[in-house]
Amino acid sequence: MNKKLAAALSCGAVLVLTLSGCSDDSDNKVNDWAKKVCDQVQPQLQKIANANASIQQQTADNSKPADVQKTDSAAFKQISQAYKALGSAVDSAGPPPVDDGETTQKEAVKELNASSVAYADLQKKVDALDTKDQAKFADGLKGIADELNKISTNGDQALKKLQSGEVGTAMAKQEGCQKPTASASPSAGSPNEASPSKDASPSASPSKKS
Repeated sequence: MNKKLAAALSCGAVLVLTLSGCSDDSDNKVNDWAKKVCDQVQPQLQKIANANASIQQQTADNSKPADVQKTDSAAFKQISQAYKALGSAVDSAGPPPVDDGETTQKEAVKELNASSVAYADLQKKVDALDTKDQAKFADGLKGIADELNKISTNGDQALKKLQSGEVGTAMAKQEGCQKPTASASPSAGSPNEASPSKDASPSASPSKKS
């Protein structure tokens, strides 16, 4: 029942999750900017990974609709909060010290905030599903999975630009911008937020902060 939703999430992308490369020719100022961002990004990427894992765990065919709804709702809430925090991290770091850095930064922040709103909207839609009618609930999840696919494939241009060139190279070297491993337990999330089994987050090539 929840498998398509989990698949859609796994196809999404989060800021800097696809970064790779170990070049040492980046300017010190660019490296300093990347560290400032990545140090704030890591906790949010972890929340997203945990949220995704919680949805993955709730994919059994015999999962109760009410349990799936509770898990997915919490996961989307967590993902939404993570993206908002990612946007704040990129915003507070200021423009990267490269050509057209200010425009690149503003567009990336705009995309991250838009993703936060989109996931908050998905949470509301999940909460509104009828858990008493399994067929209708399954259809509702299919619609939400389709929307997830759209979120994952649209609006990533600014993030891709942020992760390109010397800024991308500098971010790729930062430990905080490396893809985290989801906690074994879905409840291993931030004490200030619903456990990962109750919050979800996006995944895809570019990354989104919260």
